Amino acid sequence: MFNLPPGIRALLLVNVAVYGLQLLGANEPLLNYFALWPLDSSRFEPWQLVTYGFLHEAGTPLHLLFNMLALWMFGSDVERVWGRNRFLTYYFVCVLSAGLTQLLVTSWLHSSDSTIGASGGVFGVLLAFGMMFPQRTILLIFPPIPMPAWLLVTGYGLLELYAGVTGPMDHVAHFAHLGGMLGGYLLIRYGRSRRR
Repeated sequence: MFNLPPGIRALLLVNVAVYGLQLLGANEPLLNYFALWPLDSSRFEPWQLVTYGFLHEAGTPLHLLFNMLALWMFGSDVERVWGRNRFLTYYFVCVLSAGLTQLLVTSWLHSSDSTIGASGGVFGVLLAFGMMFPQRTILLIFPPIPMPAWLLVTGYGLLELYAGVTGPMDHVAHFAHLGGMLGGYLLIRYGRSRRR
């Protein structure tokens, strides 16, 4: 069995447990109260800036699977370096910054769609991994090309920016992903400046 750090283990367990509740018939009330609704919606509540990160599409397990796989793959080494408390603080700052970014985008676009998923936090973790282990080789699945972590993170960020600006409305919160990366970057920079 994998030797999971405690913060990663807790995040995986909570996300899977919430997904189980969604599948057992609680999907609609969970989405109504805990998904991130636009600011001008009567459903918006402040706690949704965190709780949306524990909900995933109940119709397909792939949303949850890919988020949790990436969290495990990239977050485990980050948590081992930082420790549980610092890692979880960082993760939730990324979730929060992703949510705030998404609220700005939905207000600007006058969207009425809600947002769910751990992707904002996961993208922040991906950024931290790339900054901490820039030369670590990552082997992509599609296509199977090895590349250094810094290149993967940079390429993924640019792809998200391109998809957010030019892509069709594909119900993917590209700017929330970028917001998670931005929040993570600012927190890392802030931590480094304080240590100096």
